[in-house]
Amino acid sequence: MSLIRRKLGALAALALVAVLFWLARFPTLPQVEAARLVERFSFTRMALPDPAGYPHKEVRAVHPSLERISAWISSVGAAVALADLDGDGLANDLCHVDPRTDRAIVSPAPGTGERYAPFALDPSSVGYDPATMAPMGCLTGDFNEDGKRDLLVYYWGRTPIAFLRHRNPMAAAAYVAMDVKPGGERWFTNAATLADLDGDGHADLVVGNYFQDGGRILDAKASGVETMHDTKSKSFNGGAKHLLLWAGGGTGAGAAPFVRYQEAAGVLPEAVDRGWALGVAAADLDGDGLPELYFAHDFGPDRLLHNRSTPGHLNFAVLEGKRGFNTPKSFVLGQDSFKGMGVDFGDINGDGMLDIYVSNIANPFALQESHMLWLSNGSPELMRLGQAPYVQASEPLGLSRSGWGWESRLDDFDNDGVLEAVQATGFVKGKVNRWPELQSLGTGNDRMMSDPRHWPKFRPGDDLSGQQPNAFFVRAADGRFYDMARQLGLDEPMVSRGIATADVDGDGDLDFAVANQWEPSYLYRNDCPRCGAFLGLRLMRVGSGGQARGQAGHQAIGYPAIGAQAVVRLPDGRRLIAQVDGGNGHSGKRSQELHFGLGKQQGPVQVEISWRDAQGRMQRATLNMKPGWHTVLLGQE
Repeated sequence: MSLIRRKLGALAALALVAVLFWLARFPTLPQVEAARLVERFSFTRMALPDPAGYPHKEVRAVHPSLERISAWISSVGAAVALADLDGDGLANDLCHVDPRTDRAIVSPAPGTGERYAPFALDPSSVGYDPATMAPMGCLTGDFNEDGKRDLLVYYWGRTPIAFLRHRNPMAAAAYVAMDVKPGGERWFTNAATLADLDGDGHADLVVGNYFQDGGRILDAKASGVETMHDTKSKSFNGGAKHLLLWAGGGTGAGAAPFVRYQEAAGVLPEAVDRGWALGVAAADLDGDGLPELYFAHDFGPDRLLHNRSTPGHLNFAVLEGKRGFNTPKSFVLGQDSFKGMGVDFGDINGDGMLDIYVSNIANPFALQESHMLWLSNGSPELMRLGQAPYVQASEPLGLSRSGWGWESRLDDFDNDGVLEAVQATGFVKGKVNRWPELQSLGTGNDRMMSDPRHWPKFRPGDDLSGQQPNAFFVRAADGRFYDMARQLGLDEPMVSRGIATADVDGDGDLDFAVANQWEPSYLYRNDCPRCGAFLGLRLMRVGSGGQARGQAGHQAIGYPAIGAQAVVRLPDGRRLIAQVDGGNGHSGKRSQELHFGLGKQQGPVQVEISWRDAQGRMQRATLNMKPGWHTVLLGQE
């Protein structure tokens, strides 16, 4: 009896652990329902082009003070964007940044025909030094509003470069390189997007930087010591945000295209401006036609900014969620201490308002923070009072855990009118597990964080969450999302960064591309066996050189109306909402068409479109549209 009494404490502890494990475990789907979910999807994997002639590497040369953590420093840079670059009316072109070659490669998407030879964008004319600079991502758009589709590449080690299209055919010589911010500043950009910040009718540029501006992260011959994060949860010593307002563009003397931007300085408070940005997103969340901004920050709180700007004058207010008695602090928007990587918008709860999906680190048996699903509470008017009208709902919806997350995407891949959630995961792939060392860093003194000489070694061959598959979450009948990547054959371990989505073959279902770090990247063609009906919209504004071209009924006219919104009203009362995406997320950029799954709906649907015209005035139109692809010239009959 005395032995039993002595063991009661241990037995009680074991019982408590068992109960907590049972409460924390994810529900599992019955096999029959899992099979029904899986049979709705099918994908064919195809490798992205890897042009010959460029030597491969597996780690970057870095500043001497960072050499001991060279694998950590070299863990970003893979990126992919899908768009219609050649003007055939289909988003079947790629801009792919491959860290193995440190080049931005433009090519036809695999399986869409050899319409032109893949080529690398050439930044040499604007002072590019490959020894100290590296591309991190591509944006697509018509930056000078001449009706031709351009590219913008952002970098570590310098300011972004706009590559303006000025001739045919598709080749490196068809683009003119221009410094977006002349002056030789050194930025370390990991995310950027386009949005009409001040409501003047032109797309501005939002740039989120990671390391401090002016650093020498990739300069292997520099001296001194570079600066890392100053804490593990509230780091406000990163690179600055840069808000660049459109100041004109077109075709200059000698038919050379140009674009000008004017930086708006001093707009953001220090705790927002100097967060370590890995993800940036813009969308109108309160219906006033001005885009709010979300910054996903590493080692510190993410930030949601309410847009109160007027033409030429930017004004943003920081929003924070309201904490309840039972709400953990990190589950309050604006107060988390996590590692924000990717961010996307989509209406999950069907209230006609955009929700926010954010990737963090949620690695089982390592660092289990939580991915975030900020669900709207239906009260956008609270933004005027400084309150973020969102609640954290990732755990009850099944989206809180997967692995070391990066890009997060909300899209409908089977056209049933319900969004799926796709997520890029993984950090560094190797053979030596370095999680013990990373956890020791996490329990160390914050005052030692900023000096890389105090960090454990993370070099090639080391592994941190390098054996994880990407996640493909599907919503089941119980309302929860379940990761079906393994059942769909998408479970090969990869170290992924960016995810781009588009209907590359024009067949009405969304395909997606995944950019991988230090290994091949892939396009996943959607072979949906029983897809529902769909509505595809190209919401366009006509540029000075816009011409109607296309194939198989697909037209390319003018340039996408960044930020324009469409609301589809279905006969059963449901509303589907989407906005033209200017490049939201980490390093993957979806195409700038809108895609809605209509399920079994075969007849016309009502579509409400709202946008700003070239003078910044809000415009609205209501159309009845049949399922299929449509090009809408905004402001014209």
